[in-house]
Amino acid sequence: MQEDRLADAVASPGIDYDAMPRLGDIPRYYAQLRPDNVATRFEGRDTDWAELDRRSDRVAAALLESGCRAGDRIAYLGKGCDAFFELLFGVARAGMVLVPIQWRLASAEICTILGNAGAVMLFAGPDQLDRVVECGQGVSRIVAMEPGQGDWPVFAGWRDGGTGPAPAADAVDPGDVALQLYTSGTTGEPKGVMLSHRNLLRGRSQAMAASMPWNEWEEGDVNLVALPLGHIGGVGWALVGYFNGATSVIHRDFVPAQVLDAIVRDGVTKMFLVPTALQMLLMLPGVRAADFSRLRHILYGASPIALDLLREATEVFGCGFAQQYGMTETCGTIVYLPPEDHDPAGNSRMRSAGLPMPGVELRIVDPHSRELLAAHAVGEVETRSVANMVGYWGQPEVTAQTVDDAGWLRTGDAGYLDADGYLYICDRFKDMICSGAENIYPAEVESAIYGHPAVQEVAVIGVPHDKWGEEVKAVVVLRPGAAADADAILAHARSRIAGFKLPKSVDFVAAMPRTPSGKIMRRKLREPYWAGRDRAVN
Repeated sequence: MQEDRLADAVASPGIDYDAMPRLGDIPRYYAQLRPDNVATRFEGRDTDWAELDRRSDRVAAALLESGCRAGDRIAYLGKGCDAFFELLFGVARAGMVLVPIQWRLASAEICTILGNAGAVMLFAGPDQLDRVVECGQGVSRIVAMEPGQGDWPVFAGWRDGGTGPAPAADAVDPGDVALQLYTSGTTGEPKGVMLSHRNLLRGRSQAMAASMPWNEWEEGDVNLVALPLGHIGGVGWALVGYFNGATSVIHRDFVPAQVLDAIVRDGVTKMFLVPTALQMLLMLPGVRAADFSRLRHILYGASPIALDLLREATEVFGCGFAQQYGMTETCGTIVYLPPEDHDPAGNSRMRSAGLPMPGVELRIVDPHSRELLAAHAVGEVETRSVANMVGYWGQPEVTAQTVDDAGWLRTGDAGYLDADGYLYICDRFKDMICSGAENIYPAEVESAIYGHPAVQEVAVIGVPHDKWGEEVKAVVVLRPGAAADADAILAHARSRIAGFKLPKSVDFVAAMPRTPSGKIMRRKLREPYWAGRDRAVN
């Protein structure tokens, strides 16, 4: 019963986050504190903390016996599963670096990442056989995560075949790189973002010391993990749940009906989703009849959310919402908009990304002179915190262009801070449309169009114009069964934004091109209009 499970959830006893400075410390710590509590649930299979701790040790020992050494890159290609986290914690204990690859990538992209990372081992999911055959030739050893994948050894047998001891906990320095994630590449070739144990965990410790009810966890909490593990929104969010001793319910992929069932069946209390996934859940026939009484908070981020979608989600789920802003290079969340700033009637703060997380510094600078700007002046957002990446793998020059000597990281986002310290994101600088003397931010135009009842999704891009340099074009996906023409959509937007921001044309498409993490690829939408030109901006 939902009420019984709520009653079972009691405030966590004092968790010593300082006892977990490395990823590999997490299962070790909870194996002592809560050995019989469920750490991972996957397709009806439960693993308690004591067993997760033992398996993590076996993975570390097996990696060493396979000839891997500290600092080696260990790649994972596959969907979500419980064994992934045994691998993650085991790789961390062995002082190696896990490289989760987004399984939605094309074979050519996967080959590029494997080559760039120099992976010495590859762990492959059951649906990746063809691509492993194509891309795995340069990897010295391949392990199948499940049986029935060619002649490769199977993970469970490989793991349990290790007979040597796991490394001592203090053999790994918290400053060592633990995770290497490849950026989604909405604007170009992916880069390998190196994140250390300290990057991933220290900021979370600081956050837990602050008084933020939406960020607090209880013994008995259940965390849903359904986003790709090759993305910070997937693996990073999963680590938040593990770090707080929650039960993590792992899904292979985001399948809306399965996620809805899990929220109710498993008593999910917290989850992180991107706006597109939220919208998919809201379109399910039974969503308004489902029991969400155990669900306390939904965190959302990775792309802007339209106010109309946020209002609908708030009404249906009846829980607290907290917006998260961050990037792979900052280990995810550095800015949050708390539930108390979410008003279904709308308010000015709902247009913001929110406030800096504890220990995070923000500033707005002129993108050219790098001079500090005053409140409400739009410039480039920069951030400094312990969560800032170590750097880009094998690209010291690009790292130096992104993070200065004082530790300030350039986000590439255009935004401003108000007088109360709230951050407002206008758009990516590279997505900004320059029409005549005006700078137009697509997110603002998209929000104006999204409220039309026939619009399911919208992306706004700049296309060439001989006189003005660029003009605004909207690309729209209509809701199933809905009908609308360009005039109706533009009439709706005209009352919400200035005339110079209004799209001059509307294209209708069946689906948006997306990165594996779910972000709309405006670059792909722009390409046909800029083909044959020297640059993709006038």
